[in-house]
Amino acid sequence: MSTVVSLGDAAGTLEQPPAMRPPQNVAEAAKQFEALMIAQFLKEAHSDGEGWLGGEEDTGNATATGLAEEQFAQALAQSGGLGLSAQITASLSAHGKK
Repeated sequence: MSTVVSLGDAAGTLEQPPAMRPPQNVAEAAKQFEALMIAQFLKEAHSDGEGWLGGEEDTGNATATGLAEEQFAQALAQSGGLGLSAQITASLSAHGKK
């Protein structure tokens, strides 16, 4: 027996993760951009088709690795990352004052 579940109003009350929310200001947008760049760097670092430990990559492993890379990239960007978000924010703020 299958049951149909309706999310109704509850779906609208769930808070989206930081990467999925539209940015509220320049600094937040810069951090999201940096997180995307870091995630892409990590993805390209092992794009040879092998898993992190040298074994063949399967679907489950690829999904878990992708999620881990995204979370790591977001955490890294939120804590200063590569310094790109600070430079972007400073540059855009300087242009806004002119």
